[in-house]
Amino acid sequence: MGEIHYANTDLDLVAPRDLTPLTDALNALSIYTLNLGQGNDGRWYSTLEVNSGELETDPERTIRAMLDAIEALDGEAKQLWAECSKREFNIGYDCGDEPWAFNQGLSNATLQRMAAMGATLRITIYPERPPRQLAADQS
Repeated sequence: MGEIHYANTDLDLVAPRDLTPLTDALNALSIYTLNLGQGNDGRWYSTLEVNSGELETDPERTIRAMLDAIEALDGEAKQLWAECSKREFNIGYDCGDEPWAFNQGLSNATLQRMAAMGATLRITIYPERPPRQLAADQS
């Protein structure tokens, strides 16, 4: 089995109207859109993340970078952030059986900033999976 490690933090958003102005503003601040679209329920959904290897070592640094960008929003993007019914930081971890104990945390200051922005926190644990074989290898 492999090692437990931090994978990434996604910022998941849900809003009653098109999130494009908000995601465009965040993209300009180095927060990149993974997906954006309207659901069958009529609401708009987007997932964003920081695309920087040096920030992707722990959730504290990643979330701080996202908060810096969110706090810099103005105009329509800031209004759209306020209209979101979901503003969630989703911290992901890949599982394994080593090390025996693994932990990471968020500082009080980061948690306070998240709360001030009306954001919630979720943690996702991804199970260890065998490596996928290419279709050509399966023939």
